[in-house]
Parts: sequence; structure tokens; C-alpha cells
Amino acid sequence: MKVLCYGVRDVEVPIFEACNKNFGYDLKLVPDYLNTKESAEMAKGFDAVLLRGNCFANKQNLDIYKELGVKYVLTRTAGTDHIDVAYAKELGFPMAFVPRYSPNAIAEMAVTQAMMLLRHTAYSTSRTAKKNFEVDSVMFSKEVRNCTVGVVGLGRIGRVAAQIFHGMGATVIGQDVFQIKGIEDFCTQVELDEVLAKSDIVTIHAPYIKENGALVTRDFLKKMKDGAILINCARGQLVDTEAVIEAVESGKLDGYGCDVLDGEAEIFGKDLEGQKLENPLFEKLVALYPKVLITPHLGSNTDEAVKNMVEISFENLKNLAENKDCPNKIK
Repeated sequence: MKVLCYGVRDVEVPIFEACNKNFGYDLKLVPDYLNTKESAEMAKGFDAVLLRGNCFANKQNLDIYKELGVKYVLTRTAGTDHIDVAYAKELGFPMAFVPRYSPNAIAEMAVTQAMMLLRHTAYSTSRTAKKNFEVDSVMFSKEVRNCTVGVVGLGRIGRVAAQIFHGMGATVIGQDVFQIKGIEDFCTQVELDEVLAKSDIVTIHAPYIKENGALVTRDFLKKMKDGAILINCARGQLVDTEAVIEAVESGKLDGYGCDVLDGEAEIFGKDLEGQKLENPLFEKLVALYPKVLITPHLGSNTDEAVKNMVEISFENLKNLAENKDCPNKIK
């Protein structure tokens, strides 16, 4: 079985190779993303392709795969919106995804961004990097144990984030569309409006449902506590970027941290230093540093998360190829 794996970073290569010892696939690991006709044509001679986020299996690329004889299309992500699933089904591609991986990876990223904004470390280190060692009023901060942290979305990742913040001494409240049991020791579940009104830090860990549109809107932000911090390490489409920019500029938000952006494929994974970004909203966000902290979708960029993604992807392919039950099949 020949497998072409897209978007493999240098640090991930040993993990792919170690995981493959249990499967014996003929792997080709490339750093390229699936975003051009040429990148799709790299699959010539391969039985399967393994995608990551920002690899777009659209009609053009799926047609190329079909013509080249690719049999299986897999993604090592929980999201599948980068695949034209309906069209892939028409072409007869068996597909699978990775529904879950280390929740700690994303939760830790959210906590890290929140603490950087709370303690103004990006602001402070940007000054000391220029040899300015003065302490000014911006650097004064609350301790997290004196804060209320609101977690929106109490799935596996949200619950881990809640546990970490609770362990740091914060009062943690959370909201979910379902009533979550067994969290009483570290989080009190309340309605969304109460989360927004009371929280000094709000961290988003909800899924994106296209029919519902953005979660973080002007109305959402209006209901938040003045001077709060907002974190989004979930999905970029959950946030109205323009509304967040307005909230930061007005001082409604004291800071915004994000590991995802709506339309992030335009810039993430690219070196655009010294260039003006084509998307004016992205240009504004970057200019708001250090009140806005952007990381280029690094939440799952950890040893444990990558291992989980690769192992599950390889097992998915094995199940599909052997016509076994594949619980992670994209239906």
C-alpha cells in the first residue's frame, strides 16, 4: 500500500516512521499542502492520500485523484470541511477522519495564550527584546486565582482546559448545549449569558456547525465583561473577525488570543514577513499585537497529538483496505 502524506513537518517524520512499524505502508512524506493542481498530481502511483488541515480535496483535486487511480482519501484531522465529501462519495472514495486526539494539546495552547495576555508577557518581552527594561502600568495584572474563567464548549478539550484553570486556582464556569455530568469538582455549568457576564477570560472549545454560523458575534462580545480576554483555539469560522477587531480597538476586550482564523489557509504555513497581507482583517489583527496573539494553528503540534493522529489514520486505512468496520469512516 503506497501512501502519500501531505503537510508533514520535519519534526513529525520520526513519528510517522515509528507508527508505520506496525503497518508497513510504503510512505512518502511531503511538506507540501494539497492546494494546487500540481500538488494533487503528486499522488500519481499512490493508493491512498493522507491530508491535514488546509489541504483541500475539492472537485478539481478529487478528479485528479480519480484519474490517477487513488483509492482512499483520509485526513488526520477531526474536521472534514476541507474535503468535498459529497463529491468524493460520488466518485466512490472511501474516506476516514480522526475524531479525537490529545485534548491536552489544544487545552494547553488555550491556557498558554490566556496567561500570556493576562500577565502581559508578550507586551513585556517585546520591550525587553529592544532592551527596554522599565516596568510600566500595562504590565500590572490580576492573578488567575482571582479570575473567573468561562469555558464555552465542555467536550473533551473544554473539560481539560477547565481542569487546568481550576488547578491554577481560578473559578471556572462553563456552558454547553448538553448537560455534562461529572464536572462539578472543577467547573460549574451555567447558561452562556452568565458565562459572558461573569468571566474575566472566555475560552472557546465549541464545534463549528455551518448552519449556525459564527458564535462570537457583536452581540456575543457586547455581553462579555468589559476588559475581558477572549481565546479561540477551536475553529476560525466560529468568530466574526471584524467584530473582535472592533472590540479590541475599543477596549471592550483587553486581549484576544487565537490559534485559528476564518480563512487561515491564506496565510498559515507561509512566510509573509515584510509583506502586506491581502486580507485587510488579517492585517489589522497582526497590527494589534501584543493585544492580539496569533499562533498558526499549533494546537495539535505536539508529540502526543501527532502520534494519536497518525496511528488512528493508519488504522483507518487498514480497516478500509481490508473491508473491516471503520468507526471513523466519513459517511
